[in-house]
Amino acid sequence: MAQPKQWLSQRRPGSIHPSVRAVAILLVASAVASCSGSRRSPSGPLSPLPATTSVLTHHASQARDGLYVDPTLTRRAAAGFHLDQGFAAALPGATFFAQPLFFRNGPGGKDLVVVASEQDVVYALDAVSGATVWQTSLGAPVPLAALPCGNIDPLGVTGTPVIDAASRTLFVDAMTTPDGGATKRHLVFALSVDDGSVRSGWPVDVSAGASFAGLPFDSGVQNQRGALAFLDGTVYVPYGGLAGDCGSYHGWLVGIPTASPQAPLAWATAAVGGGAWGPSGVSSDGRSLFIATGNTFGAASWSGGEAVLRFTPAVELSDHFAPADWQALDAGDVDIGGTGPLLVNAPGATPAALAVALGKNGKIYLLDRDRLGDIGGELHSATVSAGAIINAAAAYTTASGTYVAFKGAGTSCPSGQGSGLAAVRIVPGSPPAAEGAWCAAQDGLGSPMVTTTDGHAESIVWSVGAEGDGRLRGVDGESGALLFASEPLGAVRRYQTPILANGRILVAAEGAIVAFTR
Repeated sequence: MAQPKQWLSQRRPGSIHPSVRAVAILLVASAVASCSGSRRSPSGPLSPLPATTSVLTHHASQARDGLYVDPTLTRRAAAGFHLDQGFAAALPGATFFAQPLFFRNGPGGKDLVVVASEQDVVYALDAVSGATVWQTSLGAPVPLAALPCGNIDPLGVTGTPVIDAASRTLFVDAMTTPDGGATKRHLVFALSVDDGSVRSGWPVDVSAGASFAGLPFDSGVQNQRGALAFLDGTVYVPYGGLAGDCGSYHGWLVGIPTASPQAPLAWATAAVGGGAWGPSGVSSDGRSLFIATGNTFGAASWSGGEAVLRFTPAVELSDHFAPADWQALDAGDVDIGGTGPLLVNAPGATPAALAVALGKNGKIYLLDRDRLGDIGGELHSATVSAGAIINAAAAYTTASGTYVAFKGAGTSCPSGQGSGLAAVRIVPGSPPAAEGAWCAAQDGLGSPMVTTTDGHAESIVWSVGAEGDGRLRGVDGESGALLFASEPLGAVRRYQTPILANGRILVAAEGAIVAFTR
């Protein structure tokens, strides 16, 4: 469906379990810190991060596949994991969507674990001792009582920050208030990873600088939940609404060039709603940016919601896909914006370079990454979950096929397998299709990640029972068979995903970072 040109292209410059109360982080690593977080191959990002490199962005890759490599982490070795009680690193405040990051060769050669909280504080922790290397307050978070709706109290940093290793800079969005809640501002900060200081020219007040087609950005009704991305000198920040869909919010993608941060680029949905809020946020294949949007309100013609959207680095909309029944999805609040686009290369499929969307309607959509398909033009769609899919999904390829793992009630579970975590296999063909592969138990709302020994072999899918039983589990990536289950970790907030480095797994629990080692 043709879209109005003015909006297609216009732009302007709880408590912790006693056994883990004293626990906290991980990591001693031995490689360089210059990993870009964008792993480009001829048909898009696929190659996984070695376990000794930095984790600079959500799911370790701007493809958002959550794929890690550790040559020693076999399925047999997974059974030997246990809590690492070598040191503790308590962190005041909760982390919701935001996963920890890991930066090699920080100040004085120290490796850092970096985490941001809803208290609007960013912490850099010594990965060896657990001591705080630096901490930076970004301002006062907004009390829930001062918001028109929502489910986080207070509201500070929710989305996962991103690090540019070349400039040694961390970028993060913070919801702040200078007066206790009457005034609300989304501020995007650039912090030195060496000492936490704010870079010159930052922060950027998004309300003051971002607009699109005459529409101003209103921090009072916008929330920032999806992960940030960094590409070629520009940081990209997605926005949606508050939990409860109150106010006249829109789906936004804001690009802030580091060379001119006070002149942000922006795009917004034409209709009210259509928030970009999935935990994995903005994905990239190294050339374009992708976001998924949610339900719009009162749209008689498609106006940017219920979609996977592709943008140029200048934040110009260049392609889109929306299901043919997008209006019914709007009406039922079963949008496809709860999971960000997953960029997958599927050997044997035509096309092989795919964008994968997962919806609150329980469906998977396979899209041609280079021609997303307009309205109803998916390569394949199928119902793969009996309930809503809201998470950051993971993807990996083994000798038996290419898989997508997600938090959901799988519809094709072999007899005797649990529920809560599921995987589908992408069936090669022209076009490709998706079929149920396995299911596994997961009591909670965590997002999965995947480890392999070489990028393909010994695949293990890891997830945590966030806001459920609080257990970290590892399952066989090809069968779903349980390999490891921890004791409960206490409070872990929704959609948290573990990270891996040097054979250790890190989980952000409420009030602490919890590490598992062998």
